[in-house]
Amino acid sequence: MRAVGIFSLLVLLAAVLVSAIAVVWTRHQSRTLFVQLSQLQSQRDELNIEYGRLELEQATWAEPRRIDSEARTKLGMFTPRPQDVQLVRQ
Repeated sequence: MRAVGIFSLLVLLAAVLVSAIAVVWTRHQSRTLFVQLSQLQSQRDELNIEYGRLELEQATWAEPRRIDSEARTKLGMFTPRPQDVQLVRQ
């Protein structure tokens, strides 16, 4: 009977040790994943800021007055006179 009691005690001790190791491992995994989540959230925030800047820059470059100004200064374009306009009919 004494051998059965010692065997039961050893089995319970092994179960407690395995359970403790599982708890430590799970907490470690949880902390590792939390750090990774924090890094990804920070990266997301940085990308959102950059995206906002790029949208603002695109809006600035696509503004009709700016396009007109660039066409006139860099490309030498101008608004045609009314007598220079011709209608083409098909």
